[in-house]
Order: sequence, then C-alpha cells, then structure tokens
Amino acid sequence: MEVIGLDIGFGFTKASNGKRSMIFKSVYGEASELQFKEQLLTGADQEEHLEIEIDGTSYFAGELAERQSVERFHTLDQAQFVTDFTKILALVPLSRMVGRQDPVKLVAGLPVSYYRKHKKQIVDILKGQHEVTVVDQNQERTPTVIRISSVRVVPQPFGAVMNMMLNDIGEIRDRRFLDEKIGVIDIGFRTTDFTIADHTRYSERGSRTLEMGISKAFTSIASKLQESSGVTVELYRLFDAVDAGSIKIHGKKYDLTLIREHAFTQLATRIANEANRIWANDWDMDKVLVTGGGGRVLAPHIEKLVKGDIVAQEDNKDTRLANVRGFCKYGKRLWTRGSNPPPGR
Repeated sequence: MEVIGLDIGFGFTKASNGKRSMIFKSVYGEASELQFKEQLLTGADQEEHLEIEIDGTSYFAGELAERQSVERFHTLDQAQFVTDFTKILALVPLSRMVGRQDPVKLVAGLPVSYYRKHKKQIVDILKGQHEVTVVDQNQERTPTVIRISSVRVVPQPFGAVMNMMLNDIGEIRDRRFLDEKIGVIDIGFRTTDFTIADHTRYSERGSRTLEMGISKAFTSIASKLQESSGVTVELYRLFDAVDAGSIKIHGKKYDLTLIREHAFTQLATRIANEANRIWANDWDMDKVLVTGGGGRVLAPHIEKLVKGDIVAQEDNKDTRLANVRGFCKYGKRLWTRGSNPPPGR
C-alpha cells in the first residue's frame, strides 16, 4: 500500500509519498511527437519529461507542455479546474510514484470555501482503477494501472499544520500543536485560505477563502508589461521572471523589481486586512502560520500587518510542498498507525 499526499493547485501540482516529492506547473497540453529530443548542451537544467496517455489521448504536463504543446490548458476557474484538470494532473505524478496495481490511499486538499461543494466530486474523479501509459523521452511506453482505494479530502490549510505537528511516519513530534490555537494563512496561486486549528479542531467561524492569491499580483505585473511591451504574457510564464526580477521580451529586458514590490505590498495588505477582520474575536490565538507558495514571498510583508505571533515556514523548505507533505503524514497516521477522526467538517 502506498500513502500519497496530493495537492492540485492552480499554480503547481504537488505530490509526496514521504520519500519522494514531485512538483510541476498545473498546465497540460496535447502531446506531439518530438523530432529532436537531445539537449544541445550538457550542464543545463534537465527538464522532466512528463507525458502520459489517458483514455487514448497523450498529454504533456508542466514545463514540457509549456515548451512543446501547441495548445496549452491552464485555468483559474474552480469548477472547470475540478472537472477538466483534476484527473490528468493527478495521474501524472501517481503514474511515476506508484507501482503497477499497488493500492493507493490518497489525502488531498481543497480550499476552505470549496470544500463542501467539491469534496465528493474530487473523490468520485480519483477513486477507482485508472489505466494509463507512461511515455518517456525516448518514446518508450509503459502501461500501468493505478488503483486508488481510498481518498480523504481535507480543508487545504490543515496540511501545513499536520506537516509541523507530525513526523514522517505520522507520529506526533511537537505536542504544542495539540494544546494550542493556531491560525493558518495559506496563500496559493488563485486563492488565500484562512483557518484556525483550535487544539487541532477545525473552526468554522475563523475559516474563509479569499478569492485572491499570487495570481492577483501576477495579473498586475502582466498588465504593466502589456502596456510597456505590447505583449500579453501568460500568468504561468511569469514565475521565473518574477523571482529573477526581470524578463526579456523580443530581446529587450524589462525590470520587474519595482512593480513586483508594489504588487506584493498591495496583495499582502489585502490579505492582512482580511485576516485581522475575520479573526477579530480570536485574540487568544497562540500563533499564526503563514504558508503556501505565496507565503514564501509575502510573509515578510504580512508579519508587519497581521496581529499575533507570526510563524513562517522554515527558510530551507519549499513552502509549496508544506500542505502536501502534511497530507502524506496525516495519511500515514490515519491508515498505517491507527485511525483518527479527520480534520474538517
């Protein structure tokens, strides 16, 4: 049996079995035969060949789709994301992390405000037997069957709490979280989730989803670039440029540092104001954990604006993986070390 944590986000899809983690952009496109596959120079970053055939159709995913697919698919619409993206983006990492016919138990997350609406739909899409073919960079095809026997869906921010509270085999490593009231600000690509784990119990009153994530800042940056360059840059193509602070368009370099800082400051202020508003009566919180892919870049801004003891994820950890690692740890506690009631409603 394989226990896997799965986080299909608008920006990145993440999966972890505790030993291996995968992360790639939540973009896919129809695959085409590549006439030339060799890398021109050694020493450059190796691109993982994420190609999979599902129901007779081959798909590229992640960077490969961004680079090679003529038509690429990426959305910020929640309903469309669940129906059209969940199965493909989930089976890509599972097909590489699970042996043929090995039973799989999954823990996945949903934004707080979408939890009730889409929980059953996610289970129905993922649970069961999936016949797929993995295609490697040499076009060698490996048919496999993924058998997902159980799917547990939890409110997304609880993954970060479980990641800090549990060790790799699902045992409690920090008992403070059993006795404390923890607020979580989970900043994703499209949404930001706020939730409270009060002695590990979910607080409905203190939990909300703000329809605003890092994509809001990216949209502002893309708009400024369009004004100055005349080119509309897709949001999923801005990750590296925003990190680097510059982008080249038609050979001209555009400095992004000032507009990035302005966009991040505005977004962090909106998120902090929302946190202070919904948690106005929760002045007894012990800590506020800032996590998610957006948490890495916004934490320095947010800690100055949100009331309380702010705790950011460890500097040497990829905050995009915090939830999925926590999902995996929780799954191991749930299925390999005895059953506990799930966090959630």
